[in-house]
Amino acid sequence: MDSADDIFKKVVHNDSDENSSDDKDSERPAKEGKQSGSTCDSDEKDETNDNVDAAVLQMLKEEEDRKKEAEDPDCSNTEEVTQQTSETEDKGFKVLQCKCDSQSPGMRKHLAFLRKLRLHIWASLSKSQYVSLLKDFVESEFFVIDGDSLLLTFLDEDTQCLNFFYQVECFLQDFTEKGAKYVIVFFKDAEQMYFPYPHFLFLRTALIEHLRHNTSTTVHTEFSNCLSTKWETFLKQSYPYFIIVSDTGLSCHQTDYLSILIAHSLFKKVNIVLASGQEYDLLRVYGYHVQSVHKHRIFFQKYKEDLKCASEKLVRYEDPVIYIYEQLNLSLKSIKKEVHQTVHLLKQLWPEGSDIRRVICVLACAVGLKIYSNMLENANISMKAKTGQSARERCFPLCLEEAADFCRMQCLTVAFLLYMPLSQRAQIRIKKSCWTKQVSPLIKMQQLCMHFALTQLRDTNDWKLDLTYLPDLNDDSLLRNLAHYYEVEYTAGSELKKELGKEVENEYQCLWDIVTKLSVKYNFGDAFPVRKTSQLFLEQEQTLFRDHEEEIPAIGLISVKSDLVEDYAGDVLKDLPVLESNDPAVTSLNKYKQFDELRHWHSDRTLTEEYERVPCNADTAEERKQIQKLQTFQHFYGSTLGDTTSKVIVPQEDVSGNANAAVKKPQNKHKTKAETIVEENNRRLQAKEENKEQEQWKALCIPTEKEIKANLTVGINKLEKFLKTLKSKSVKLSVEMTGLSACLEVWKEHCRKQGNKSKDLSKAVQVMRRIHILLEKYQDLLEKPHLQKLTTYLRLLGFKNLACSLSGQVGESNDQNISKYAIEVSPARFQLQYMDYYLLREERSDPDPRVQHFIPDTWQRELLDAVDNNESAVIVAPTSSGKTYASYYCMEKVLKTSNEGVVVYVAPTKALVNQVVATIYKQFTKKLPDGLAVCGVFTRDYRSDVMNSQILVTVPQCLEILMLSPRCQKWTKRIQYVIFDEVHCLGSEIGAEVWEHLLVTIRCPFLALSATVSNPEHLTDWLQSVKRYWQRAENTMEESSEMNFTRKYKVKRKVREQKKSYRVRLVLYEERYNDLEKYVCSLKGSDFIIEHYHPCAVLTVNHIENYGFPSDLSLSPRESIQLYDIMVKVWQEWPRAQELDPEEFIFFKNKVVIKKADVRKYEQELKEELCKWIVLGQRQKVNELLEHLKPKPVDCSELEKWNNFPRFVDKLHEMNKLPAIFFIFNVDLVEHSAKNIFLNLLRKQRSKQDPNTEREKEHLRDELRKVNKTLTKFCPQNMKKLNSSKMENMELLVTTKQQLEKRLDRLTAIPSACSYADPKAVDEDTFKKIFHRARFERRRYLQQSMALRGIGFHHGNMTAKERQVVEMLFRMGYIKVVTATSTLALGINMPCRSVVFAEDSIFLDALNYRQMSGRAGRRGQDMIGNVFFYNIPCPKVERLIKSNVPQLKGQFPLTVSLILRLMLLAAKADDKADARAKALSVLKHSLMSFRKERYTEILKIYFMFSLQFLIKEGYLDQEGNPIGFAGLVTHLFYHEPSNFVLVSFLTKGLFHKLCQPIKGTTVFSEDVLERLVHILANLFGRKYLPACTRKYKYKFCQSKVFLEDLPEDFADALNEYNTKVEENFAHFLLTTAKLADMEQEYRLPLSKTDFTSKKWHGSELASYLMDNAKSISAISPFACLSGVTDNDLFHGKIINEAVLRSLGINVTNCPLLCLKKYDKQGRRMPLNAYALDFYKHGSLIALTTDNWLNEGDAYYALKDFTLLIKSVGTSLSELCDDPNDNVLLAFKQLGEIYEEKLKCAI
Repeated sequence: MDSADDIFKKVVHNDSDENSSDDKDSERPAKEGKQSGSTCDSDEKDETNDNVDAAVLQMLKEEEDRKKEAEDPDCSNTEEVTQQTSETEDKGFKVLQCKCDSQSPGMRKHLAFLRKLRLHIWASLSKSQYVSLLKDFVESEFFVIDGDSLLLTFLDEDTQCLNFFYQVECFLQDFTEKGAKYVIVFFKDAEQMYFPYPHFLFLRTALIEHLRHNTSTTVHTEFSNCLSTKWETFLKQSYPYFIIVSDTGLSCHQTDYLSILIAHSLFKKVNIVLASGQEYDLLRVYGYHVQSVHKHRIFFQKYKEDLKCASEKLVRYEDPVIYIYEQLNLSLKSIKKEVHQTVHLLKQLWPEGSDIRRVICVLACAVGLKIYSNMLENANISMKAKTGQSARERCFPLCLEEAADFCRMQCLTVAFLLYMPLSQRAQIRIKKSCWTKQVSPLIKMQQLCMHFALTQLRDTNDWKLDLTYLPDLNDDSLLRNLAHYYEVEYTAGSELKKELGKEVENEYQCLWDIVTKLSVKYNFGDAFPVRKTSQLFLEQEQTLFRDHEEEIPAIGLISVKSDLVEDYAGDVLKDLPVLESNDPAVTSLNKYKQFDELRHWHSDRTLTEEYERVPCNADTAEERKQIQKLQTFQHFYGSTLGDTTSKVIVPQEDVSGNANAAVKKPQNKHKTKAETIVEENNRRLQAKEENKEQEQWKALCIPTEKEIKANLTVGINKLEKFLKTLKSKSVKLSVEMTGLSACLEVWKEHCRKQGNKSKDLSKAVQVMRRIHILLEKYQDLLEKPHLQKLTTYLRLLGFKNLACSLSGQVGESNDQNISKYAIEVSPARFQLQYMDYYLLREERSDPDPRVQHFIPDTWQRELLDAVDNNESAVIVAPTSSGKTYASYYCMEKVLKTSNEGVVVYVAPTKALVNQVVATIYKQFTKKLPDGLAVCGVFTRDYRSDVMNSQILVTVPQCLEILMLSPRCQKWTKRIQYVIFDEVHCLGSEIGAEVWEHLLVTIRCPFLALSATVSNPEHLTDWLQSVKRYWQRAENTMEESSEMNFTRKYKVKRKVREQKKSYRVRLVLYEERYNDLEKYVCSLKGSDFIIEHYHPCAVLTVNHIENYGFPSDLSLSPRESIQLYDIMVKVWQEWPRAQELDPEEFIFFKNKVVIKKADVRKYEQELKEELCKWIVLGQRQKVNELLEHLKPKPVDCSELEKWNNFPRFVDKLHEMNKLPAIFFIFNVDLVEHSAKNIFLNLLRKQRSKQDPNTEREKEHLRDELRKVNKTLTKFCPQNMKKLNSSKMENMELLVTTKQQLEKRLDRLTAIPSACSYADPKAVDEDTFKKIFHRARFERRRYLQQSMALRGIGFHHGNMTAKERQVVEMLFRMGYIKVVTATSTLALGINMPCRSVVFAEDSIFLDALNYRQMSGRAGRRGQDMIGNVFFYNIPCPKVERLIKSNVPQLKGQFPLTVSLILRLMLLAAKADDKADARAKALSVLKHSLMSFRKERYTEILKIYFMFSLQFLIKEGYLDQEGNPIGFAGLVTHLFYHEPSNFVLVSFLTKGLFHKLCQPIKGTTVFSEDVLERLVHILANLFGRKYLPACTRKYKYKFCQSKVFLEDLPEDFADALNEYNTKVEENFAHFLLTTAKLADMEQEYRLPLSKTDFTSKKWHGSELASYLMDNAKSISAISPFACLSGVTDNDLFHGKIINEAVLRSLGINVTNCPLLCLKKYDKQGRRMPLNAYALDFYKHGSLIALTTDNWLNEGDAYYALKDFTLLIKSVGTSLSELCDDPNDNVLLAFKQLGEIYEEKLKCAI
């Protein structure tokens, strides 16, 4: 079925399918005519509107049908292709579950439901998004890890016990050290799944106890299953952010059990994160995240009983029947009973307690032997029949003596564990032999004993046990070595009989003695000899010991003779080995010629001047015309951004070096005559202006009074609008006094009417507000009569104490009339509770000569001072506070200083770039010499006047290109200031490192702006350290090198030198001009419940106790008084109640004008008092108070929510809360919800229309067409030749036409009740002008129809022109409702009255919440901003409000490509000293390593690896000079490591072999281009899907979905590349291993359990068992236990688990491009074929239905892929001298085709 959008496009846009355009305006041929043109326009307009209305109605109907069909997944086209791993067939150990009749109706129904469940989970998990899991929330923003999923992630039969615990702790520590808060939950029922796997059951039990006792991790085991009441209560109270769950289990039963957990969690609105597929780096953890949506809740509700029944069937509490050796029945009850009795006996033997290893060892051996002995007796089996053929066919049990032998070896193993340090255990020989079939059942039985022993000991509180070494209860590798020694080597001769060592021998003797005593009636022999029988326990057919692989080459680094390398990493290099010059690794290096940035890489042709990335777009007259049109539009667009007038900038050549002179002019003691005359003239002009204003007011005074009395709100608005036009303060005073009198009359009249009824205090608020303004702003002009009047008014209002305070005397009431108008609220409470947001802020009244149009605040003046002094500044201030003003002041200053200085404005998005450019065009005009421009732009896909503008507006990635290009260093020295807008992007997941590089490479001052940085002091300190570095660097740069550089290039342009300053100021301003009030909205029946959300309601007692109040959690005055009232209510004996009563509070008492600053003090006092309550033990009172404040929203379904969404918008319209932005994170929903609002208004209009209206409109249109047709026959050129009758006919026709048009306009006019638009905000001509630029856009008709009703939508899939239409109309006040994604979060100037969060999402985090909510409250228009949460879960709302904004911690700043770029800069720049200083600044000053020595070391290690890689791959020589294909790699630095792979393909000629055009042409076949896309998708379009997506074979509609592997020749080349990279990386790890902290390496990372063992005195046998030839220098000693050696490092997939952890090296830092990727369970994770699929079918809709991408993500990914193709083509064309090269032509053709397909798909 076609989607809604497709239907809509087919009906409406069928005439514009080929008319889509890019961001640049373009002209299209059109038929023009003076009269007929306008006629056609109007006719088309009406027809289009009707078509739109009809199309939207049809679209909605089909959309509803589609929703009904989509409620359940379609099972008909799926086929399960991957079966669960069957349980291992082990004849020696069988677990039999109760058999069920699979043919019974109940079982058939159960199995059918399980299939539905699996399909539902598969469909949900397939749509998971790969995201960063950790957001910067505090306290309750924790997540849950399902303990069994954690266990399943690391379970492996070959992994030793201690190594298993090490891997689990590494996983948890990665979360912990990144600040994550989590709990682990093991469900009781899940234990039943492990009895067929005793080893895993024992590990599960040990893990639970270890985490509980040895770590601070919270572990829950009290919940029986996910459907239990306790678990549901836990979820409701804590509401975890997500639950980490595995999608696959050990058996199909466990997988289904986990599926039920996933289904239940999603039903409870708790998101899911898959345990498989997770990756991490130094700062973040990434995983597959599944958002809980409505369909999950529908599924659970529909199948609730089936889920409950399935859960019960999957987990049966009857003990399973277990057989060992096929015949011996093993009873679990008997084991439990025996363990219980033996533990009781052991307590008597060891009353003082012991080490858990000893306890478990003796219990397992004693209980195991006793149980085994009983089983043998009961079975009465003859042990003599173990020979002959039957022995091979059947698995006979060991005899009791043989079992005792095995237990003795287990005791000996534990004796070694107790003393032998991990360093020696790691060196033990690697045994490959397996246990025999006779031994395995006994081991499994003992593992069951160990499980029950741990379970029994869990409840033993009266016995002292040392649980420290729970992770190390056994060591299978050591046990196998001992078994082999006693079976083979011990019996070979006396020379091989080794001593155990005194400690081990005594310990072993003690352990076996205890086992003997615990056995009571059984006798299992003495401790020695260890082996009394000759039974073989190990299989002899296999190779006993692991053969060592090929010898590892000599370890060492290839020497690099570079000053840069020595300066940065010399301190680390001196401790590392260096290879000799004759070493094969050195002699085999590729000898390429040196790369020269100024020349082509395989010719001597000079590169063009415009070499950098994208060519300038003004090469032809037509292109210049387009740019002029664009600039004209920018002026218009800029006019919607503010009221600032354009300034003509004249360079002030005589300005001195100190720019502050402009502000601080020396004052002359004696005025000259000329100055006196000028002052006199100014006074006369001011007097004249004042008289004029006075006359104007006289004329308006009486009408204004009448208007105020008629309608208070309208009258006051007009009064304030008039006040803004006045300059004279005395006239303003008169106006205010008149307004006050009028307001008082309104209040008095209202009181007379109401009598004893309740009164509307908003009228009294206006009276008090005018009094506040008069006393605060006109205090110097108020005379005695004015004050007397104010005193009288205060008495009338009943505020006698305020009147006395104002008059300075104690007064008495004059008459009884006062009571008629008195406010029945005390004055302080009235001001806080009712005046609320009208309370005055602290504002300065003294103007600043540097600023026109407004008086800057103190913090804003500090910014201007910083600019004047050429200082840097970090500015953190709320949105809309005016922080960007300093940016434009800075630009103006540089423009005035000279024609040479440059200001660079760095914005995070292209949309913000366009906005800033428009503002600059509007604000500044300057006449410059030819070739220079005021403003230039540089983005990835557009470039204009980059090098020849004075203000360059760009994105970070593009400025980094210029800063690190050797050819642009001359230009970089012209930069006077850099402005970083939204600098909190330093904390982003993508691109953050680029912001760092820029901040550390610029030498000039900067301004760094943000509204959301929680650690600005840390950021400022870091930046100050960078500036200190530059101060030292610039002081040491030789004068001669500067002189030589200037002389060599004969620099004619000289930027005026200004006073250097290296100071970095921190300017903090936390006060929002408008308070934000929050509301939670929910649907109850047919009505909306909108509840005020008090900020304190988000807190908990624990949060206040642990974290205090969040720094940005502020209260409005009304909320402060509300908090006080509830405090009094819940604690009636509160000692400070009277002191903090508003009327008694020291800053309020008898105060006429309570200001916002006074309320802040009151708010702070209340917060501190609340904290004291907790200290005083009143936790219950605080809890009660917080509960009082909490709203009680009603939950509703997703379907109800969106169906009623238009009504909710209507509700906000009724409440006067528009204009509003509705933030929705799903692109499809953004448009769909906007269409629904539009449809709602359309239906409303049609319901009120006369039924005959449509017929009449059609009739009028027909008549109008006839008239127009007749008029077209009159040719304008022959008008003079017309006779009088024809002239009369024509005039009659024109008149008729006008009448018809008027009638039609009346009928088609949109009633005000059916539109949110403000028609007064924009006139018709402006409206047409705005839409004219978007006339060829695909959404133009839809946008225009919606805009006419005041509705718009805004998201990243729209073109820039479409977005700008919405932005302009919204800013101008025409559009009142905009649905949007986070595209409006970053800096876009679209202030509104209200912000609505209409959808929950993982992307709705602390940062986005503050960025988005900051849009609410327009300064100068709204006194308060409103934030609404529409059906967002309350726990999520709480987290958003109370969470701190993310701290800027930095990113991993280095990549191999970046290091190559730095080396290229240092080698090829003309000013070597400057280039070297920049490179060192990047290397030395990462934010991540600031004040963190460990990270500093890690970065140096990574730098060294990168150098070695680049040298070995032939991109650098041993002097650090770039060689070979260095240029091509650096041009594609965005795409590491694919850029290196691309070069390897090119050098092997694979692309030239592929790109063969059709014979006789330069055109390439579809097959060639498709294969090229396939290869590029494998390199650059890598989006991995979770492994579970391959579980079912699904018949996709249009896409192939799973990307096929590379063609064989390309795959071979990639394998060869990866092999070299793995070798390089392994050699690097081996070389740097000596930098590891070995003390740390012998401790478990989370519990810090130490395994160094200081009691060890050696053992001859232990030394014999060690393999000294085994190389483990770079391997974690824990991983060594599982047989990992240095040779394994040459396989990248195990590096993270194996390498020494303290090195801090992650395989993600290695430039590997793996052909195939596997998750922890060994399942392959397929690549999404979205890029290739789109190339084939060209449908974004297909990518959403088949490829599991939402439309927004798909569009962004395809746009990036398109830019990639163009980028590769551009880079190749710049570096290849043959313009007809087949590869170049193929990339060019493919880029054009792909771009066109994407345009058509939007």
